[in-house]
Amino acid sequence: MSGTARDIVFERRLAALINGGQPELLQRGRRGVEKESLRVTPDGRLAQTPHPSALGSALTSEYITTDYSEALIELVTPTFTTTWELVQYLLDMHQFVYRHLGEELLWATSMPCRIERDAEIPIARYGSSHVGRMKSVYREGLGLRYGRMMQAISGVHFNYSFPQEFWPAYAAVLGSREHGQEFISARYFDLLRNYRRHGWLVLYLFGVSPVVCKAFLRGRTHALAELTPHTVYEPYATSLRMSDIGYRNRNQADLTVSVNSLAEYVRDLSRAISTPHAPYAALGVRAGGEYRQLNANILQIENEYYSFIRPKRVARSGERPTQALKRAGVEYVEVRALDVSAFDPVGVNQCKLRFLEAFLALCLMRDSPLIADSEQHAVDHNHLTVARRGREPGLTLWRDGRAVPMLEWARELLEDMTGLCEILDRGDPAQPYTLALAAQSAKLADVARTPSARMLAELSVTGESFAELALRMSKLHKAYFLELYPPDEARLAEFAAEARASLERQTALEAADRGTFEDYLARYFAA
Repeated sequence: MSGTARDIVFERRLAALINGGQPELLQRGRRGVEKESLRVTPDGRLAQTPHPSALGSALTSEYITTDYSEALIELVTPTFTTTWELVQYLLDMHQFVYRHLGEELLWATSMPCRIERDAEIPIARYGSSHVGRMKSVYREGLGLRYGRMMQAISGVHFNYSFPQEFWPAYAAVLGSREHGQEFISARYFDLLRNYRRHGWLVLYLFGVSPVVCKAFLRGRTHALAELTPHTVYEPYATSLRMSDIGYRNRNQADLTVSVNSLAEYVRDLSRAISTPHAPYAALGVRAGGEYRQLNANILQIENEYYSFIRPKRVARSGERPTQALKRAGVEYVEVRALDVSAFDPVGVNQCKLRFLEAFLALCLMRDSPLIADSEQHAVDHNHLTVARRGREPGLTLWRDGRAVPMLEWARELLEDMTGLCEILDRGDPAQPYTLALAAQSAKLADVARTPSARMLAELSVTGESFAELALRMSKLHKAYFLELYPPDEARLAEFAAEARASLERQTALEAADRGTFEDYLARYFAA
């Protein structure tokens, strides 16, 4: 089906939603953020200290945990129905964290710096419980397979679910008599396919990693140009984090996970976590009685598969992600393509999140044919091209078997979002969604407005290395949070209480363990 035909389908659906009399149902979606940041010393070196106990247990805390490294803090917000509440909560979390970091800083960018070798990156530790040990062994395996440096990259994840009351109205738009969980899951997979098709736009608009430290690439061949003696860059890059320099690693290049349906998605991931992979077997699962990885399969667990967006369902204790999806279907989507912005103290801003919300609605409501292998190759090409060359004049992408100007395609997508933003703005005279859309349209008209161009311009003006700029911004952010007044003391007290409770939960979990670690793993993978 041509792009023009898809536009007609979308326009009919949008008109039907508006004419149905309740378009405001789209407004009450739930949104949350997971934001990662490396802890660093005042001179920008990776912190070697343990996760601060005042922040609670990284294993059992609801809000403050760690990702790959003991030094990689992850802040997880609850979900909110308004964007301003979400960003305010994230700001409060930063205030709390900074009260317990001493001299340390939170690194202000996605790409790490001033790390000389993998051994300097401490793997996260979660205590002596079976589940805690499994999390650490999994991370050992990631380091063994891909190198620890890649795992030290941080990002911002946006979690979003459409309002439950929206689905019956949308079913009526589609002429469907069903609007239960099977219908909802199928529609989320419509969204996932279209995000694969159009998600390159997010990299152009919000990518802010066109440069990396030379140390990040030590021992790797690359063709990046030197910007300063310690900084290399791609002249037109938007997000090297989301390119083959960063997360898009060659180890998973041959792994394809379908988003044509929930059944195919679960099938492909289940196959990957149960299929032995000879190169990983050669690395060994255990050495000297200690685990080096959980297993020698293509993926140790589902989360090892990196994608720009994931279908999610909150899992029960001990339940794998694919089991949760099979049990109850898709609950929300997790957008994983956002770089941490050095120009936003919390790494993200309301304008960006509002645009993403409208963009996800666009991906949901556009016609979404199944993705064949040939289209998947084009999709992969487009994402990599925009990550590495997104600001290149005259850049073209592949669409429906032919090359089209990227900016032309981008303008079409933003034009389609106009009506959606009007719906999301209903009742709000400030029209924040329309303003967010206008801010992104301005980046199409003037590439200098993109965050990646802004990053390079800043480096050009100051003459700083990337590490120097990131450290300067990290210090500015710390001062901002510590000086912000008045703080929400009640919320800070809630964070402190949760930290204490999480430590108690970890202690109870460790005391309740029975059997061996090997038995625990066997049960986990057999379920």
